[in-house]
Formats: sequence, structure tokens, C-alpha cells
Amino acid sequence: MHDKTLKQLADALAARQISSVELTGLYLDRIKRFDPQLNSFITVTESQALAQAAAADAARAAGKAVALTGVPIAHKDIFCTQGVKTSCASKMLDNFIAPYNATVVEKMNAAGLVMLGKTNMDEFAMGSSNESSFYGPVKNPWNTAFVPGGSSGGSAAAVAARLAPAATGTDTGGSIRQPASLCGITGLKPTYGRVSRWGMIAFASSLDQGGPMAQTAEDAALLLNVMAGFDPKDSTSTHIDVPDYTATLNDSIEGLRIGLPKEFFGEGLDADVEQCVRDAIREYEKLGAKVVEISLPNTHLSIPAYYVVAPAEASSNLSRFDGVRFGYRCNDPENLEALYKRSRGEGFGEEVKRRILIGTYALSAGYYDAYYLKAQKVRRLIKNDFDAAFANVDVIMGPTAPHAGFKLGEKAANPVALYLSDIYTIAVNMAGLPGLSLPAGQSNGLPVGLQIIGKHFAEARLLNVAHRFQQATDWHLQIPAAFA
Repeated sequence: MHDKTLKQLADALAARQISSVELTGLYLDRIKRFDPQLNSFITVTESQALAQAAAADAARAAGKAVALTGVPIAHKDIFCTQGVKTSCASKMLDNFIAPYNATVVEKMNAAGLVMLGKTNMDEFAMGSSNESSFYGPVKNPWNTAFVPGGSSGGSAAAVAARLAPAATGTDTGGSIRQPASLCGITGLKPTYGRVSRWGMIAFASSLDQGGPMAQTAEDAALLLNVMAGFDPKDSTSTHIDVPDYTATLNDSIEGLRIGLPKEFFGEGLDADVEQCVRDAIREYEKLGAKVVEISLPNTHLSIPAYYVVAPAEASSNLSRFDGVRFGYRCNDPENLEALYKRSRGEGFGEEVKRRILIGTYALSAGYYDAYYLKAQKVRRLIKNDFDAAFANVDVIMGPTAPHAGFKLGEKAANPVALYLSDIYTIAVNMAGLPGLSLPAGQSNGLPVGLQIIGKHFAEARLLNVAHRFQQATDWHLQIPAAFA
């Protein structure tokens, strides 16, 4: 059963071909067997999962089941889960047991989904390779010498290896889409405000967005049906009705206008990745879509602007981790100042410290106008580029990442090279748009992702466009041989 999609598993449960307890046990067994090779989970909630599965079976027997009742799922360890460690993969929160559920978790629980555990990630979601975790790096299931991408690398690896049929992720600058690309799964970053951020530990508040990671666009649509919606507890949540994202999956894409930004196909793009993306575009043309060349002239500014805005917001958000109220506290501080300094110095990893320092500098007196304010102005230019492009096209396509996976440690000593892994994804966050990555080929045995970008709140269209491609291809059905 582990090779089935989320939709197929939901159908099997509805048809009483398997119980939720049996299905949950199957995935827990796979985690025990395979995860030591991947390190994709930080916490496995076996007893809780089996109890939730039993409750799901009881609900089904009583005729109270809904679409995904009893289906197992994993949560990125950035979502608060009541009574379960929520660490953000940091020593700072290694001892933190969340006293409440994030809204996303609460919605999943209400829909009867079963939590298998919490997945590994880059510390505080800061990274593009899942190597900055306090609990060690996650390995790519397609080749365990390679990274799975980040920051949602644990979720991506778990889904790719079929240790979970689906998982939640978060995307601040590409952290759902880039690991989805490197691990060969489907990952959706919704429009900013579409999914509640309440209970999702903040990295950069104006950029963070939760979303689904699964095998297929159909699975992502089913999950987004559960995740999306207004939340009065989140001031950035949008009060816009949630459609049924599965209702339009099979709509025709005849006449779809696909924009290809010339900036996405220049220097730095791996030749194999470009070939896979262009082959995927040709597949869309066979399905009746039309290709239009467009320009996003300020794309090259997205990374420098992002690495001012995101660290500045991180500096502010992470100031709450001070060794006083919760989280890590140093031993025997000589005074209050030492408590703050040592707790933060010992509790945060190197990448988190680097971004806090950059952000604090950008926000400091005399530099706010020169850096942070200027970056926000560039952000508006990036959004304006997308607005102009969408006046002529329905969706924008291109590579999700400039390369397939890279080796563990290959870019560890060069943070800038690592930052460039998100060169095609960051602009989407800066503009608050929805973006989706789906498997579109392979390079040297490693997956390659195609990115589809849509207008604000056009998730249904993105999922429809991705689903039609997946009906015509089988890249999304491929499983790493070692985990088949």
C-alpha cells in the first residue's frame, strides 16, 4: 500500500479494504526500517498515531468519516503540536513541548488525519539543503550522498521514500518547492495568507507560508482543501472563500498561455535541468497550451533583496528566544546579560546566527533606510514585474532549482552558493504569489522539478495545470529503488 497516492489510500479506507490502524502501522514500520538511512524524522509519535487511527476507524464505522479520515501524514517540525516536541530542528527548542496545536494541525486533526511524527528541517527553516539541523542532515532518498533540499527536506524525503503519503511544509523563499524538486515530489506554496500561520514558528513573517507536499497535484489539492481558510487568530490570514481544489483538476488546458521568463533560462542553469524543463513545456504544447516569452527584469534582484528582508524579520522574530521564558538556557550564568548571550550563543546554530547578525545590522540606526527600506522598494518592483506578465499569460513556468541535488557538504563552506539554490523561487515569495513544483524528469538519476507560478489565489488553476501534466506523464509515480 505504501506506493499508493493519498487519494488512493483514502479510497481504500472508504472501501474498507484496509483499516486506518493497519495503514498507520504499515507506515510506522517503514519509518523504523528506512528512516535511519534518511534522518527525515525528528520525532515519531507512534502511540499517538495508533490512537488517532483507532479513533478514525471508529468514526468511519459510525458513518462520520470525511474525505481524508484515517490517512497518515507527517508535519514539519515548525508546526506546534500539543504535547509533542516542536523543535524547529534547533538546540534552542530541543526541550520545548508545544502547549497548543497550530491551526494547520488543528484542521488536520479535525479532518481525521493521523500524525505519524514531526519531520526534520533546516534550523528555524533557514537553509536550502537541510544540513543546518541540530539533529543532523537529511539524506536524499534517490542518492543518500546528496542533499534533499531545504528547509522542508525532511518532509520531502519522507514523502519521496514513501515513509508518509504526504506531509506539511513551509515556504519562505522556496522551502517547499526546492526540496520537492530535489526529491521528485509535488509541493505547493499557496498565496501568502491562504493558509494560517498561527502556531507555525516564525522565520520571516511577511514571507512564510505553509503548504502541502505529496506525490501528486491531486493529493496536494485534497490537503489544501483541509489547510486553507481564514483564521481570526492570524492577522495576515485572508478572508477569501476556499474553493474545492479538486473540482477543477480535470478542466481542459486547451489555449492555456504559458509565460517563459527569459531570465530563468540563462547563466547558472544546469543543461540537463533546462532540457527537462523544455521537454515538459513541449508536453504542455501537446496538451493544447501556447508558449509566450516574457521578461521579469528585476528577478536578479530577488536574492539580494530577500537576504535583507528575511534576516531582518528573523532578527526580530528570534529575539523571543532569550533563555528566560522557554527553550534552551545556559548553565550557571554569572548575570542576566550572560544568560542572554550564552543561551543564544549556545542555542542557535551557525546559519541562524549569521542571519540574525545580518538582519540586526540591516535594521540598526543609520542602515534601515539604506538596506531594509530599499529592499522593500525592490520587492515592489518584483511584484510589478509579475503583474505585468500576468496581463498576457495565465501561468509562468520554468525550473524550480538551477540544478538537481548536490552532494552533502558540497556548499557548506559557501553560504552564497547555497543561497543561489533558491534563485527561481524567492521572487514568488517576495510577490506573495502561489507556486508549485512537480517532477518533470531526471538528471544523473536525481529528480528535476518544473515550477508553475500563478496569479494571487489561483491555486486551483496551478493544481489543474499540474494534474493534467501528471495524467500525461509518470515522473510523479517513480519511487527511489532503495525504498520501493
